[in-house]
Amino acid sequence: MARWVIVQNLNRTETPPIKARLCDSFWAKLRGLMFQKSVGEHEGILIDENSDGVVTTAIHMFFMRFPIAAIWINSNLEVVDTRLARPWAAYHAPVQPARYVLETHPNRLLDFKAGDRVKLLHG
Repeated sequence: MARWVIVQNLNRTETPPIKARLCDSFWAKLRGLMFQKSVGEHEGILIDENSDGVVTTAIHMFFMRFPIAAIWINSNLEVVDTRLARPWAAYHAPVQPARYVLETHPNRLLDFKAGDRVKLLHG
């Protein structure tokens, strides 16, 4: 059964929150958004690695059919990096250690900037 998290940017309260499927198991993290046809503009996944790191929160875009906005968030719930990740790119890693990777629609990339604080509401 899928668990969901609402991700709200506290610095940009005018932007709508993102409803993200929580990926905290090995298989959920491995699958991510692979093989999906698209992701909605207000949807995504939140990968939780349980501690901050650079290599542990690196992502790949193999088997992806569409670009995504990748937003890395540390344990203090602060955005540390953002990037547009394109299909079939081999490796994207944050510039600073992160605990979470929010993967969402590319239109949401500009809604998050390094230094922004986020709130996670578990639903």
